[in-house]
Amino acid sequence: MAWPWAGLLRKIAALAQWFHIREDSASSILSRTTGFIAEAGFTHSLTPARNCTFGCTYCYVPTMLLYGGLKKEDWQRWGQFTTFKSNAAELLARAVRGNELIYCSPLVDPYQPAEADDPHMPAILEALTARPPRLFVFQTRGPLILRDLPLIERLATRTDVRVSFSITTNREDVRRLYEPHCAAFAERLDTVRRLRASGIRTFSTLAPLLPCDPEELAAAALDATTENLVGDPFHSRVAKPHGATTRKQAEKISAIHGFGGWHDPEFYNSVIERIRTVARAAGRDFGVGPPGFGWLAA
Repeated sequence: MAWPWAGLLRKIAALAQWFHIREDSASSILSRTTGFIAEAGFTHSLTPARNCTFGCTYCYVPTMLLYGGLKKEDWQRWGQFTTFKSNAAELLARAVRGNELIYCSPLVDPYQPAEADDPHMPAILEALTARPPRLFVFQTRGPLILRDLPLIERLATRTDVRVSFSITTNREDVRRLYEPHCAAFAERLDTVRRLRASGIRTFSTLAPLLPCDPEELAAAALDATTENLVGDPFHSRVAKPHGATTRKQAEKISAIHGFGGWHDPEFYNSVIERIRTVARAAGRDFGVGPPGFGWLAA
């Protein structure tokens, strides 16, 4: 079955009416990991742009301010534009040494909507294929990744490639509230299946875990992949007194629509256990936080 490029591009063209694309050269492209991603086992991160045109209401990145490598306009106008690192591929050609475990990306989705209008990932993948790291992991919620599947398959002949594909909820009413510019549940599951069918090791990643029907979400995510489930709840300030946290915009949405409990550690821990029960009944597991994301780097 052919990938429906025309339909996807029409959707992205409609999104392009509210975001702008910029380009700038960067001084470096690989960053030594710290915190969450370092604890998971990755040595480096690769961020191809600054600011993400998915503009999800819950995204923790703009709460990092300067510590996320952002400029003031980025966190003030999160999601309204992106600035691609125009020389990313050239920098990679010089930076990769071959022993890196790279996570792409903790700060921006590599297959954000702007990537369809101004492709940068193909050149990055070509550079990685020419000079491969030890491991390369995509973190995305964008079905646009299928556009580059031939390049990803080629990279997989040179190094260990994995995809962590974000599936946040099985409820479309919830998705439209928190992440209206992201793909629907069914389309995400289909993307995971297509990646898996191509031989790419692909994880269903329930992150952030939005209001959902936990058992139904877990069953569908398990059916789409042969891997353990990875996930993470909202980054509640109650449970995380320092560092990046869920944006206030998502908290307001939750309060208005009666989902406030999903920010409460006791409640979301019970949801995590319900999902873990479904996973273990299927002979797999569900891991959250650095231990769960550690499966991506193991």
